[in-house]
Amino acid sequence: MTTESVAETAAVSESAPGAPTWRRVVQGVVSLGIVVGIFVGVMPRIADYGDVWATVRLLTWREATVLAVIALCNLATYWFVLVAALPGLRLTEAAVVNQASTAVANTLPGGGAVGVAVTVAMLTSWGFTVTDIARSSVVTGIWNNFVKLGMPVAALALLAVEGGVTLARVAAAAVGVAALAAAIVGFGLVMRREGAARRIGAAIGTVVNWVRRMVRRPPQGGWGERAARLRRDTAGFVRNRWVALTTASVVSHVSLYLVLLAALRHVGVGEPDLSSIQVLAAFAFVRLISALPVTPGGVGVVELGYTAALTIGLEAAARAQVVAAVLLFRAITYVVPIPLGAASYVVWRRNRSWRLSREQRAALTGRVYDVSPT
Repeated sequence: MTTESVAETAAVSESAPGAPTWRRVVQGVVSLGIVVGIFVGVMPRIADYGDVWATVRLLTWREATVLAVIALCNLATYWFVLVAALPGLRLTEAAVVNQASTAVANTLPGGGAVGVAVTVAMLTSWGFTVTDIARSSVVTGIWNNFVKLGMPVAALALLAVEGGVTLARVAAAAVGVAALAAAIVGFGLVMRREGAARRIGAAIGTVVNWVRRMVRRPPQGGWGERAARLRRDTAGFVRNRWVALTTASVVSHVSLYLVLLAALRHVGVGEPDLSSIQVLAAFAFVRLISALPVTPGGVGVVELGYTAALTIGLEAAARAQVVAAVLLFRAITYVVPIPLGAASYVVWRRNRSWRLSREQRAALTGRVYDVSPT
């Protein structure tokens, strides 16, 4: 199923009479309740906020600057993912569209859908077609999920080398390997043959429609055709770009992990307290949890996930340091992009020199990728 189809479906369902207002209000209230419950009811039981604030205040200006620089570098890494996924997109354009859409997703209930609309508006104004944008969104989504599935497997393998093997971790690794293998094989089959693409699309549609019925939403048809369209749109593109996409995606995820690790080390959580591999394992599993759109940007849920995973077996002082590090990490990776996104939106609105026709963008791209069936 292409992102274009997803966007069209979302637009239709959200435009039903009376749906947007009450649905967004309910979603906002539920999200706010979850966030308040986590930060007021749960987190103080793990570490006293007074101790957490005292830990944060011990940071030097040098340490804070280093953290900020690492975080900004992490933001920039995803721009290269977008450039790899959308031929002709310039790095400055990738920065603007990424920061603006991220700011929306981080602040609004259901912000992901609004972020998609912002992305489409920006990119089409720069001369990209909806088909280009849909293909880019599908490919980046698939590659990000590959990395998210692969990181827990890699982390558990490293834990095994470190000597931290338990039955639960082995079981988790087995599930992760199976999920990653299924995802890669399924994608490979979709790309290889149109008949396989249609069958896999139909199978996915069966599962998705079952979930939709559980939440009292009408089923959707045409999944097989959408999968076949995905194959036609992306087969040649992936063949030309998979190395750049894989490299950029892995670097982006690893750099985010390094921000968390740096925050922990800067507040005093050393390697003997939490090894780098233990931090990687916690990071990898929480990244999977964060894919669930419970709250905007996963706020509250992500903080609790990191805190729960990283404070197991630690004493009160160390728990306060971990919570301080997690809150610092989230402040510089979740909060800082919001004003940057607002500024990026203003740049897009005012900078008319980037506005291009489709013909001008095609000429700028300078290369046409073969996306015909193989």
